[in-house]
Amino acid sequence: MIMKFLVVDDEKDVEMLFRQKFRKEIRSGDLEFQFAFSGNEAMSILNSVDPPDVVYVFSDINMPGMTGIELLNKIKSNFPEIMVSMISAYGDEKNYKRAIESGAKEFFTKPIDFNSLKEEIHEMVSRNKTEKS
Repeated sequence: MIMKFLVVDDEKDVEMLFRQKFRKEIRSGDLEFQFAFSGNEAMSILNSVDPPDVVYVFSDINMPGMTGIELLNKIKSNFPEIMVSMISAYGDEKNYKRAIESGAKEFFTKPIDFNSLKEEIHEMVSRNKTEKS
């Protein structure tokens, strides 16, 4: 079963970065990525399928309009089963604390450490395969 991830960031080059770093996993059919460039667009994607087929959301914290923390709170209240990790260009303690207190699973700072992100995702994929078998 393909696991769907939603990446939310107002910087368009993030999509290219994720597609490049997860090229092998996408090609093998283990992962599928969707991209949204605002919190509102992310909520539209999540609301478009009932229940949502996205299992994990990676969201930037600092975005115009709806912030990542506001998006995190909306996802947690509407779709508590979806895991959310935050991404920030600023690894400051205040953002980290707010994200974790709001229910974020992880907090990544930019530039993203794709090795630790891949470990996290590979754990989820293998756990998912174990649960399904």
